[in-house]
Amino acid sequence: MRILFVCPHFTPDLHAATGEVMTKLVESLAARGHELTVVTSLPWYKGHSVDKAWRGRPWRKEKTAWGRIIRVWPFPTSKNSIAARAAGFVGFTALASAAALTAGKHNVVMGMSPPLFLGDAAYLAAKRSKAPFVFNTQDIFPDVAVELGALTNAKVISLAKKYEAAMYRRSDAITVLSDDQAANVRAKISSQSAKKVHIIHNFVDLEKVQPRPKEGSYRRRHGLSGKFVVMYSGNVGLSQSFDLVRSAAEHWQHNQNIVFVINGEGSGRPQVDRWAQAMPNVKVVNFGPRREVSSILGAADVHLVLLKKGLSKSSTPSKLYGILAAGRPVLASVDEGCEVANVIERAGVGLSVGPEKTNDFLVALETLMNDQEQLQVMGKRARIFAEEWLSAEKQAEMYEQLFVQLCDKR
Repeated sequence: MRILFVCPHFTPDLHAATGEVMTKLVESLAARGHELTVVTSLPWYKGHSVDKAWRGRPWRKEKTAWGRIIRVWPFPTSKNSIAARAAGFVGFTALASAAALTAGKHNVVMGMSPPLFLGDAAYLAAKRSKAPFVFNTQDIFPDVAVELGALTNAKVISLAKKYEAAMYRRSDAITVLSDDQAANVRAKISSQSAKKVHIIHNFVDLEKVQPRPKEGSYRRRHGLSGKFVVMYSGNVGLSQSFDLVRSAAEHWQHNQNIVFVINGEGSGRPQVDRWAQAMPNVKVVNFGPRREVSSILGAADVHLVLLKKGLSKSSTPSKLYGILAAGRPVLASVDEGCEVANVIERAGVGLSVGPEKTNDFLVALETLMNDQEQLQVMGKRARIFAEEWLSAEKQAEMYEQLFVQLCDKR
């Protein structure tokens, strides 16, 4: 089968979670004998500027063992400006559309969102090939932007929702990451089209992310040896409730055995840096090398998953999967009954509380701190769950089955 993917990030642009997701999916499908073409951006995500080694040409082609990659200029902008970001996405989509239309014919085409606009690039390529169009939604837009208050203009929101609905109508299949996202999308389309929505979880690389002893190189490097480490590792953005971490650090400020670590970068980092500077029990550090992901995740006694109120129906944090693969317990502050909360309860790997509920968060964290034996049990359950449900091979198999099913209908 010849498959075309249109996506915002691809290796080596792996600081974006979707870059790692798409890279591993392509590799896994290639191992199953498929020929693939990837249309994506030049690497830019880490510094929000195209990497120096990739500058000079706005369009690059690469041949690979499994097919080829076409990279185009991403028009990088700051996440803090919605208008500038939208303009950048439009420019990137125009180039991606041209690249996809010149990539030849394929049996199936998949476009990844966000950004929503990339769906158009994939749709046009699918139409040219007379192939099924699969619309993959990692986060549901504009819902996420509206919930965060980043998008407030009623007319703009209305136009964005109409655009979103149009993408759903054009697609032959819509893939989402969770039951919450599936319910969100199904509520926006006709009952006859609801069967187009398929839940396919993102994977975690179980070879790259392995359980490791807590007292390793990461703890030694950051002065954490012998401490109880509560860690948030991932994008430091607008979607997370870091006020909870601040409140917990203040609550335990006189306990020298407890340290809160925020390991990551993003648009919310400057604000976190400002308040964390005055708190000796909070460490804020940049992402470490990807080869050290197991020791970084393994350094925590408890990991945090934080989502602001209302976001769980439109966003599923993939960081949960890495935590589970590393065999570590989780404390989540998320909407009740959402995918993250359900996984934690079903797998018995931690606790969850409502979003932005400080007292509940502190009580839950203290409960975990006071039961080291239970933390070890939760960690073992976490790894078992990851091995059974979150492998890259399982994800590739589900996509392959969907693609074959769609092609058979054609």
